[in-house]
Amino acid sequence: MDRSDSAPKVLVTGGAGYIGSHAVLELLGAGYPVVVLDNLSNASPESLVRVAQLAGKPAPLVVGDIRDATLLRELLAREKVSAVLHFAGLKAVGESVEQPLAYYENNVGGTTTLLTCLAEAGVRRLVFSSSATVYGDPSEVPVPVDAPLAPSNPYGRTKVMIEEILGDLARSDPRWSIAILRYFNPVGAHPSGRIGEDPRGIPNNLMPYVSQVAVGRRAELAVFGGDYATTDGTGVRDYIHVLDLARGHVAALARVLEHAGAFTVNLGTGRGHSVLEIVRAFEAASGRSIPYRIVDRRPGDIAQCYADPRSAADLLGWEAALDLESMCVDAWRWQSRNPQGYSGT
Repeated sequence: MDRSDSAPKVLVTGGAGYIGSHAVLELLGAGYPVVVLDNLSNASPESLVRVAQLAGKPAPLVVGDIRDATLLRELLAREKVSAVLHFAGLKAVGESVEQPLAYYENNVGGTTTLLTCLAEAGVRRLVFSSSATVYGDPSEVPVPVDAPLAPSNPYGRTKVMIEEILGDLARSDPRWSIAILRYFNPVGAHPSGRIGEDPRGIPNNLMPYVSQVAVGRRAELAVFGGDYATTDGTGVRDYIHVLDLARGHVAALARVLEHAGAFTVNLGTGRGHSVLEIVRAFEAASGRSIPYRIVDRRPGDIAQCYADPRSAADLLGWEAALDLESMCVDAWRWQSRNPQGYSGT
């Protein structure tokens, strides 16, 4: 259904990035007009060029930072947005340990600046991208949405702080409508092979690293830890297709447009896969061998973490639909057609 003539316009912060660009494409497909704000610190404007081509609709980009209050006020006055999908933020766990101030200043400080400007503009509908890192090393799996929060690194702590700020905001003013989405491990790419994950430098996440080994950009995969209490000794995570994740954001937007208050859900498949399962699945999808080497565990890594996603089914009518094979096939299609990512265009 195309609601573009009457649908509320959506501001997508960090919308040129991996998850954000897929969400923008889903929003456009659902009939929502969008405007993207991104400082391009870990993204390429080419992603939105391709999104617009795929959607047959514009995906306008404003290059700027959520910490820039003057820019935000001008953008909100000009664009007349009704809701925000907030992806913008630094997101590398290891980097957050090395540079905690940058993470607190960017993620927490940037979000408070954004919220202040939204309140001034009367825009009080927000979907926030949180993370399963808020749970730390969970005491039970699958992890329920009411599990204790115990993040083990500054990145995760910034997410908890922002969640608390959003909760305080919703309690202070009943006009706010806020969705907090704690998602697990997004992987895959759009099935067109036109947009996908294109990390700067050495990938921090498993799937893009495996993809780059398969395409020949990297010699082998380092598997951090082979002695966990899991089926094959390697870490187990809940991998969710980025399209399922993007659709979860659109479902959350629909709810915040109609209901006041704040709610929190997990976005995951409810199933865990080990690192070596991912390697085998990617070898099958790509027809390529993935050389790997078991190395020492990384500080702060945990044995297993996967979601109990029933909260999203109950509140949003959403559940993950795409399986591990689809995740790997789509990731390989993207990587094999774009071996150097967006920089190869």
